Amino acid sequence: MPSPPGFSKNVFINCPFDREYESLLRPILFTIVYLGFNPQIASQRSDSGEQRINKILSLISKSKYSIHDLSRMRAEQRRQIYRLNMPFELGIDYGCRRTARGPFGRKRFLVLGAKPHDYKRALSDLAGVDADSHGNKPEKAVLAVRNWFVSTVNLRHADSPAVIWYKFTDFTADFYAKRKSEGFSRGDLKMMPTREYVSFIREWVRLNH
Repeated sequence: MPSPPGFSKNVFINCPFDREYESLLRPILFTIVYLGFNPQIASQRSDSGEQRINKILSLISKSKYSIHDLSRMRAEQRRQIYRLNMPFELGIDYGCRRTARGPFGRKRFLVLGAKPHDYKRALSDLAGVDADSHGNKPEKAVLAVRNWFVSTVNLRHADSPAVIWYKFTDFTADFYAKRKSEGFSRGDLKMMPTREYVSFIREWVRLNH
């Protein structure tokens, strides 16, 4: 079975989509693009006629790499229900790797948590799985993603985590300044569609990397 188009460069991102997570998601997106890969995330596709599960299956099936952030599974308030979308999508991806034929057996995952091994209290089946943590700090998320790519894909000339973080802060400053000059409000920038945001990252990296 041949690989789907773009399979070897696509990275499926499994994460929450709340505003609190945005401070982690944006540097993760930047790191992926900066290293020459293509983020695949459900918020990039907005079709009211497409069921979310079908969207997730499509993104998983065309991505060799996946980043599964399980740091937001925990219920934060009394009587609040645990957030199970992220572990569910990890299970789908793992099943695809284990049972599908052809290129899917070569899929590679990065599992992230807020604290080392914290997620294993809810998912004991992950015992023995290599994972990483970001401590809810954006610069640590950059470090975890960058180092995973270097060790998994064997990138030979990747910039250091510190350099990528500083590049991200440079991009962010340029992004806000240029978008405001184009008439975007602060609210517009916070609510910007993921696809549009990623396109700005690509253009900036093309001109500055």
